[in-house]
Amino acid sequence: MIPEVVTVDVSQAKTLLQSDHQYLDVRTEEEFRRGHSVALKILNVPYMLNTPQGRVKNPNFLDQVSSLLSPTDDILVGCQSGARSLNATSELVAAGYKKVRNIGGGYLAWVDQSFPINKEQQQSTN
Repeated sequence: MIPEVVTVDVSQAKTLLQSDHQYLDVRTEEEFRRGHSVALKILNVPYMLNTPQGRVKNPNFLDQVSSLLSPTDDILVGCQSGARSLNATSELVAAGYKKVRNIGGGYLAWVDQSFPINKEQQQSTN
């Protein structure tokens, strides 16, 4: 049986993030550094890892999340476009997380709405 995943759009997500929900960004660390949604509580735990053989599922994903978040926390899961976060949310629901939701459209939809983002600035040498 496939766990029931609740998906919210980025407008709903923005409102929920302002009301103390935790944002779990499941993109790679490189993607996260290039830019991420502004949220009071944001964590980056990659669902997929870049390897010389291509992207592979992070074998420690659930362990890493459970060391940071409780199954009773209000959690919004986002990625670049919504595919990885849907899989990650499904896995979290199956693992007993009760209040976890997927952000439909992910970071790209967030940017399309001109919602605030943080970027880790690169130092310019010129």
